[in-house]
Amino acid sequence: MWNTRNYDHDPFIVIWEVTRACALKCLHCRAEAQYRADPNQLSFEEGKALIDDIATMNNPLFVFTGGDPLMRPDLFDLAKYAIEEKGLSVSMTPSATPKVTKKAIEKAKDVGLSRWAFSLDGSTAEIHDHFRGTRGSYDTTMRGISHLQELDIPIQINTTVSAYNLEDMPKMAELIKEMGAVLWSVFFLIPTGRGMEKDMISAEQHEELMEWLFEQQQNMPYDIKATEAPHYRRVAMQEKQRLGLKQSMTTKRLDTLGRAPKGVNDGDGFIFISHTGDVYPSGFLPLECGNVRDEPLSQIYRESPILQDLRNKEKLKGKCGRCEYKYLCGGSRARAFAITGDYLESEPMCTYEPKRAEGFVEKYQ
Repeated sequence: MWNTRNYDHDPFIVIWEVTRACALKCLHCRAEAQYRADPNQLSFEEGKALIDDIATMNNPLFVFTGGDPLMRPDLFDLAKYAIEEKGLSVSMTPSATPKVTKKAIEKAKDVGLSRWAFSLDGSTAEIHDHFRGTRGSYDTTMRGISHLQELDIPIQINTTVSAYNLEDMPKMAELIKEMGAVLWSVFFLIPTGRGMEKDMISAEQHEELMEWLFEQQQNMPYDIKATEAPHYRRVAMQEKQRLGLKQSMTTKRLDTLGRAPKGVNDGDGFIFISHTGDVYPSGFLPLECGNVRDEPLSQIYRESPILQDLRNKEKLKGKCGRCEYKYLCGGSRARAFAITGDYLESEPMCTYEPKRAEGFVEKYQ
């Protein structure tokens, strides 16, 4: 099913921000989350209608995010409907607050959630709590992870890389190994929401970190995914060619969720629905493409001019437009928009200079 997916027609992954409510005050929060739910957020019935439509899109991976999804009282009812009635694979990214109890995690397992993702932005409480703007967040996160371990639920760790924690990445890699995670999703900061451009690492540091992540990918028992860093795919290909590798050298821990047949990008295999039903190419690219209260998500995804632009790599500008890796990579459209104001401009944090190799572009269409 997934290996034949056409991103022009169906996304690989759909993320729904079920609420903006959250008890934390994270420095880099994309959503600029608030303490109370927006009274205009999608209702339970509207959520079910959205799920109905998502299921028609070749059953993509479906993620509940926020804010804090656990701040929504009907969360598990929505998850149960998506899993039992529509056959979707559902995962969740809750905030590390006192709501993350063993009972809540047991309920998630009973409902059938495929994975639970925790954000962990440092190997110590000092680093992580500074990121999250809440003292005690690290301890709450580690306690939640211990519950997942006890209940044998696959663990995904999300880490946002910034100038605050770049030097901590080696310790993070070892910590994630020790906890038995199946996936480390490394987010490269986009200056949107509370995220600030001054907190980003440099283009050279992006490249160095991606090369290091590829090395970890070969040696760690968990998988590694780079988010808002599609040029990681270019780095990985170059490293494989340099080392003569055909596949990962390490047997990975069993991951029940599939991986995309090809890389996703903002609006290209990836789509995001806000708490009020607005549809965006991703949570980091605040360009409204429609609202599910007005038209089906499937129609918006396939027909929005913005989304069609994002899936047409021939429209890329600057060095991204002439790069031989543009069909493999395409650059972060969210970062291009955040820094230049143009979602088709070059990836600002890529050091690679295109070589225009003949025949290479066609190979990856």
